Amino acid sequence: MTDPRIHITGAACSGTTTLGAALAAALGVPHHDTDTYYWRSTDPPYTDRRPATERLPLMRAALEPGGWVISGSLDGWGDPLLVGVDLIVYLSAPMGVRLARLKARERRRFGARIGPGGDMEHIHASFLVWAADYDEAGFTGRSRQRHEAWLAEQAAPVLRLEATRPPEALAAQVLARLAEIGYVAQD
Repeated sequence: MTDPRIHITGAACSGTTTLGAALAAALGVPHHDTDTYYWRSTDPPYTDRRPATERLPLMRAALEPGGWVISGSLDGWGDPLLVGVDLIVYLSAPMGVRLARLKARERRRFGARIGPGGDMEHIHASFLVWAADYDEAGFTGRSRQRHEAWLAEQAAPVLRLEATRPPEALAAQVLARLAEIGYVAQD
């Protein structure tokens, strides 16, 4: 196997972007996060979805002919990008862990804007509710149920990891799985 093509997915704040960046660095391949293509650049951010008819060509143009790591969620719109993917990694973490990470990340990114009276207060509150609903049966947004159904349809091998472990440990597990399916690291 030449440079691998890996897709890392899971709930919001399960660590897909962190693991994606770590793996891409370890493998010497580009890392792409779906949020970069899914959302248009706005202020406040994450308020204007780019249509799939625009984001798919953008991602295709960005993906190298060789290996890559894509982090984030592609289910429901990005299947054409996964033709030839070597491994799908699904990260899970308890809701409490994910929400704590999410709150800390959003505070770092947006500071007082998400606090009481901030221009992003309501956006942040809605995002927390949306992220908490991931494990709820019947939730129509990105959810565990929807991910499980999507994963069951994939031809590529799926590696499921508990994302409460350090990113380095998760990356080591992914590299070990790649070796099992035929990837040999280039020195």
